[in-house]
Amino acid sequence: MGLSNFSKIFGKLFSKNDIHILVLGLDAAGKTTILKKLNLGEAIAIPNIDFHIEMVEHKGIKFLEWDLGGCGIRHQFIPQCLNSQIIDAIIYVVDSCDQDPFRIQDSKVQLQKLMTEDRLQDAALLVFANKQDLPKAMSLSDLSEKLELNSYINREQHIQACSAKTGEGLQQGFEWLSTIINERYKRTK
Repeated sequence: MGLSNFSKIFGKLFSKNDIHILVLGLDAAGKTTILKKLNLGEAIAIPNIDFHIEMVEHKGIKFLEWDLGGCGIRHQFIPQCLNSQIIDAIIYVVDSCDQDPFRIQDSKVQLQKLMTEDRLQDAALLVFANKQDLPKAMSLSDLSEKLELNSYINREQHIQACSAKTGEGLQQGFEWLSTIINERYKRTK
């Protein structure tokens, strides 16, 4: 996948006012690899006592990325730097090859907590089912069932198979996200 394709998508998406997208998931799911694959620029570490947050800004969009689960985060999902900002979308990255039932359960619980956050009620949800290039990757339907995505029927959502390593599937996911955010901006004008 060429960077020019991402530039076209981001050109459509980011011609709007500031857009804020949270990139979340358990450790080692592929969040950082996805952001690096997009080649958006240098990540800036945001100091925090309990966990590590990185931010990448590109053409008026702020991608904030950090690990969930196992690090003491409970209902403090929205970092201080976004207290007055609207969150347009959540990109939730899941390791499709992680067969550990406790990790899948933790991922589901963390996603459920996110979905109940007041500040995130209107955020679109893009789930990247990462590592689909590996032989033991769960199918989208299995992963969707384990994460109970059908319980979020009132939220704009999409699950996208991808490989952060090869870039496969990333463009399709970001095209969906771009379409959703652009439609929202058209409705509010």
